[in-house]
Amino acid sequence: MSDAVSAPPRVLHLITDPRRHGAQNFARELNAELRRRGQPSELRALRPTVGPDAAAEPFDPFDDALVLGPRTLRAVREAAREADVVLAHGSGTLPAAALGLLGTGVPFVYVAGDGLRCRTREPLLRTLPHAALLHCGAAVAAPSDGARQAMMRRFRLPAARVRTISGGRATEPRPPRSPEQRLKARAELGLPQHGPLVAWVGAATAEKRLDLALEMLRRLPDLHLAVVGEDQAPYPCPGGAPRAHFLGRLADAAPLYRAADCLLLTSDSEGVPAQLIEAALAGLPAVATDVGWVRDLVQDGVTGALVPPGDAPALAEALGRTLAAATELGAAAQENALARFDLAAVTDAWQLLLQQVAGR
Repeated sequence: MSDAVSAPPRVLHLITDPRRHGAQNFARELNAELRRRGQPSELRALRPTVGPDAAAEPFDPFDDALVLGPRTLRAVREAAREADVVLAHGSGTLPAAALGLLGTGVPFVYVAGDGLRCRTREPLLRTLPHAALLHCGAAVAAPSDGARQAMMRRFRLPAARVRTISGGRATEPRPPRSPEQRLKARAELGLPQHGPLVAWVGAATAEKRLDLALEMLRRLPDLHLAVVGEDQAPYPCPGGAPRAHFLGRLADAAPLYRAADCLLLTSDSEGVPAQLIEAALAGLPAVATDVGWVRDLVQDGVTGALVPPGDAPALAEALGRTLAAATELGAAAQENALARFDLAAVTDAWQLLLQQVAGR
């Protein structure tokens, strides 16, 4: 790391807009950490966003309503004059980086986001333009080993150009969750003080299978379920509805992770779910369906449990087993997550890759 620190390349981060979504949030944190380490780093949005999803902090978006509009592409080229490497965060920024940087000599790295799972499932002909753009990049950062293998296979990318760099989270040393912390967090969220509590985080879309999570209330009579996310109401509830607590959208999920005993993920389709990383860093085990690249995050029997998608009996059995060993599994999940997803360790990997790309 000494070479990277002595001659840090100038970095330009591109995000589609200032919304507080996964790719944009990680770009913010990585940009801030690089700057904290003394590395020149700038964050730009391709277009502005207004409304409740817009970021509160000031941004300097490029002045064009179209992500691939001529003014945007010219602005990308102009901004890249002050950079040695460009990081394109998420699929919306890939064409802008590939086209806007043509002929500039400035390399870019594509940071694959959750949209990757959709690309790897689309018909081959529809993904050919995406593949051509990926081949323009100096490197591609995949969020997990499974995603890396899928990208190499699907888009015919050379192994040397695809790196596994997980999405990081800024963390602070956390003591084990105490019973007092758990009760306080439950009170803050208006949740029951006693009994097992499982957290479910996500938008209530068909593929997320909230119905399967609610089915656990019928199968496990003492269980309470805290549901956080968008599009929850109106949502049909079974007989266990009094034990289903719909909290809506939380600005900070940390109190939920302190209050809960386990995280439940019931999706039929996923990429690399951010809530699994956040919960593990908070010391929560997870019971999750074995879809997408979830098994890159959850170690069955070590940090939680994996079950086939759509299998309610297996899910209930795994949930009961995990709740019985929640303290031990949660400690293992936190130890594993801190080693892999702490922002400091992730930024070390990024600085090494940035130095390598800039030096080519």
